[in-house]
Amino acid sequence: MRPAPAQQPLWLGTLPYALIAAATLLRLAPHAPNFQPVDALALFGGALLPGAWAFVVPLGAVALSDAVLGFYGPVMIWVYASYVVMVVVGRLALRRRSTVRIAGAAIVSAVLFYLITDFGEWLGPLYPHTLAGLAASYIAAIPFLRNSVLSDLAYSLVLFGIYDAARLAERRRAAGVAAPQRTT
Repeated sequence: MRPAPAQQPLWLGTLPYALIAAATLLRLAPHAPNFQPVDALALFGGALLPGAWAFVVPLGAVALSDAVLGFYGPVMIWVYASYVVMVVVGRLALRRRSTVRIAGAAIVSAVLFYLITDFGEWLGPLYPHTLAGLAASYIAAIPFLRNSVLSDLAYSLVLFGIYDAARLAERRRAAGVAAPQRTT
């Protein structure tokens, strides 16, 4: 059961905005192809953000960064649709979180992004609309899949880990329990 809004720590109210800003900046910063945090953000949103925020946060980060990077044609609808699917994966798969479940959801999200967006790419003008053309679209995107899997794993584990650590610290602070101190 989630605490009533009045009982939630102040940082939870600012969390969606901070996530949008951070993901936008990380997407704009130089990075390896497909090594970006938005997939992890969609999983996180699905698992933890209430209502529409689950969708607004990752889609907002993509829209803001695309406003700077440029919207790159009709395939964009497939990119945005893949983030909606990832939010749903987060909602369904991460109701109970563990490191293994988060890693599994991250891998599933990377594969779904690959399948959805490259299907959309095949529907465009670059590939013949045949099974061979579809296969060519997927084969051409294999190098990008590796980075998607790695970034989804890394960003998901870090994002959920930071959130859980912050919640634990908040509970300890509320209970008056001091955080463990290093002695060396």
